[in-house]
Amino acid sequence: MANKIKLDIVSDVVCPWCTIGYKRIEKAMEELGVADKFEIEWQPFELNPHMPKEGENIIDHITNKYGSTLEQQRESQRHMTEAGAELGFTFDYFDEMRMVNTLDAHVLLEYAHKFDKQTELKMRLTKAFFSERKDVSDRAVLKEALEDVGLNAEEALATLEGDKVRYEVKNKETYWHGLGVSSVPTFVFDKKSGVTGAQPVEVFKQVLQDVIEKKQKQQ
Repeated sequence: MANKIKLDIVSDVVCPWCTIGYKRIEKAMEELGVADKFEIEWQPFELNPHMPKEGENIIDHITNKYGSTLEQQRESQRHMTEAGAELGFTFDYFDEMRMVNTLDAHVLLEYAHKFDKQTELKMRLTKAFFSERKDVSDRAVLKEALEDVGLNAEEALATLEGDKVRYEVKNKETYWHGLGVSSVPTFVFDKKSGVTGAQPVEVFKQVLQDVIEKKQKQQ
């Protein structure tokens, strides 16, 4: 194929199903041998844009936001942990876990895009949050993640000092909201078709094959 298919993945760093969804579509691409046919760009979506700096205990947060009981949350966490394990990803939930603000993380993902390091940084941040019990709103944690993927941490963190990139991130969020994206993960192909949710690998395989077939017919 002459041109790669653009795959925009709208997601948040602290969204467990976004991680599961990406891992599943990644597995689908690998099993079909079509990863080289797609160009991935991560798009910002803040699940909790008004989350204060200190964050909120995750149990209290889910109770307040969704009305879920502790028993329901435990069951959901077990389900996500099992789904992650099948894909080689560790979800390490604990009672003192806190939901945090992710705007700085999204700003840094914009920076990483310029160096083709977006997916690496995205996965590093989600691993830090879900597997390593780290606060991804903490500058020290962000710096470590940047360094781990080979980015200039000092230069990247400097982008957090101004409003320009924050404004760009918010504009992108508004753009995707305007297209009807209200839940994540959402996978959008060439801005023409999309699928929402962490679909099973077999479903993603069918979606990918359909998208490739349509692309080939257009050429």
